Amino acid sequence: MPFNAKSMKFNANINAVEIGTGDKAITIGGENTFPFYTFDAPTVNAPKVGIEISDMGLEGEPECIKAIYAGCESVVDMAKKAVTFEGVDFLALKLEGGDPNGENKPTEELVELAKAVADAVDAPLVIEGCKNVEKDAELLSKCAEALQGKNVLLMSSKEENYKAVGAAAGLAYNQKVGAESSVDINLAKQLNVLLSQLGVNSQAVVMNVGSAAAGYGFEYVISTMDRIKAAALQQGDNTLQMPIITPVAGDAWGVKEASASEADIPEWGDVESRAIDMEVTTAAAVLASASDAVILKHPVSVATISKMIKELA
Repeated sequence: MPFNAKSMKFNANINAVEIGTGDKAITIGGENTFPFYTFDAPTVNAPKVGIEISDMGLEGEPECIKAIYAGCESVVDMAKKAVTFEGVDFLALKLEGGDPNGENKPTEELVELAKAVADAVDAPLVIEGCKNVEKDAELLSKCAEALQGKNVLLMSSKEENYKAVGAAAGLAYNQKVGAESSVDINLAKQLNVLLSQLGVNSQAVVMNVGSAAAGYGFEYVISTMDRIKAAALQQGDNTLQMPIITPVAGDAWGVKEASASEADIPEWGDVESRAIDMEVTTAAAVLASASDAVILKHPVSVATISKMIKELA
């Protein structure tokens, strides 16, 4: 009996969202098939890979990352170098120094840095906050204003601060809005609805539905992404048809497998290789599930995932 393949191409689409300007602008989303189902339909926009740097420079970074950016005297220098690595589609600047429970850098200082980085590189830019909802409401709103015309993605708007971030980024200054929820399809949907009710165009929203390093409650991440993608495409739920971006770097580099020293656990081998393996494994898994873009830290991870995408998409 002949095998008759059943197409999994759907009438619904994931929204296509453009980030950046000019020739280097990227578009994420736009697909109407499950990830890498090229046998059902050609890839519309292949997933994108970003590289992350921090306003803290190399402070607190692993030795391997310090070596990669050796000779860089400022965060702007790091940004210029980061965008030259193979496979980099966009730059993510993490403003973690703004955390009131950490360095508590002034908003004005961080906004000036974001502007300096944006002016120094022509790659699309993603701005990540400091994970403090009150500070991020102020910080990301000011960044939206200062970077007007750059078409940046500002992460993240959460349920606690979506009015401030959404109004500034999505309404006042025509930027893209990152909607961050905590590994739950209902929370992701609720935040998208709230942003829509605020007046933010759904075509300007990108979701961060939560993440974890592979092996660390990762089944919840994958199942949530699977359910969101299925609801968006199979059920045509337009409140979940925003593309997904996943910041992999923070989770992957924070677990013991990626950070424990060789002196402490010699049988695990080289710490840099372990960290890269964890980052690549996690990124590959979320891309195969639902993510339209990932944010990584190590240039080898970026190049590896970029190659994987080219082979599969």
